[in-house]
Amino acid sequence: MEIFKTKASLQAYLQEARKSDQKIALIPTMGALHEGHLSLLNYAKPLSDIRVCSIFVNPTQFNDPKDLEKYPRPIENDIKLLEAVGCDILFLPTIDEMYPDKHEHWHIDLGELDQIWEGEKRPGHFQGVTQVVYKLFTLVQPHIACFGQKDFQQVMVIKRMIEMKNLPIQLAICPIIRDQDGLALSSRNMRLSEEGKRIALALSRSLTYVKDHINDAIALGEIKDQALKILTDTDGMSVEYFAICESTSLKEVDHIDFSKQHVALVTAWVEGVRLIDNMILNNLSN
Repeated sequence: MEIFKTKASLQAYLQEARKSDQKIALIPTMGALHEGHLSLLNYAKPLSDIRVCSIFVNPTQFNDPKDLEKYPRPIENDIKLLEAVGCDILFLPTIDEMYPDKHEHWHIDLGELDQIWEGEKRPGHFQGVTQVVYKLFTLVQPHIACFGQKDFQQVMVIKRMIEMKNLPIQLAICPIIRDQDGLALSSRNMRLSEEGKRIALALSRSLTYVKDHINDAIALGEIKDQALKILTDTDGMSVEYFAICESTSLKEVDHIDFSKQHVALVTAWVEGVRLIDNMILNNLSN
């Protein structure tokens, strides 16, 4: 695996690769890698000749400086994991490398996607996400970019940016990887105790309840209430929001229109750690 720390060195390497028409996949991450991240690399393998994984803890997408400070950075272990799955390139830039201009301005009109759910709870977060992802897209010029479904709203934001900027990039949305008990894998899980992980299982239980009952002759509001009860009855969990939405706009719905795809979103706190999860509720009707 080649490791590059500067944009210039990575660009030079990829320019040579493009001369032989090699297909490039980009997997942007913030490190603290786990099986969920590695599944993105495995997904990209048959679709590309070169897999570029970036590890960069992007400061512009953090609202809370303490959250940025606490974010895990086990880089030596990350490198071992990437080597084990045969990653071709690791891009490991510094903050100065990615943001040479400290006063750089960035804004993209994401509409309501920037104002609801994560957008409301973390103002400016998606501006920071799109800022760094656009930099990576411009630098790497990938044919395909792989993102995990776990950050569902983020993926919809990236999809919107690709459409707005008319970028020739295929967006791959890769399934959530869960442990054997159903907990969605996350870098933040490192901060949970074993008891905290047990408490956090209520997230997937609540989502599964909704998916299992949306075809029942029950009002969607009642299904949501029961899902919320699973969460609120769990000692040690504080719910931030639970919503059932149309998947592209993420607008909350009061009934399921089976001609559209829907997703249930949940965010809660356990042991001072903010956890997010989601589940796609239905496949599109033919």
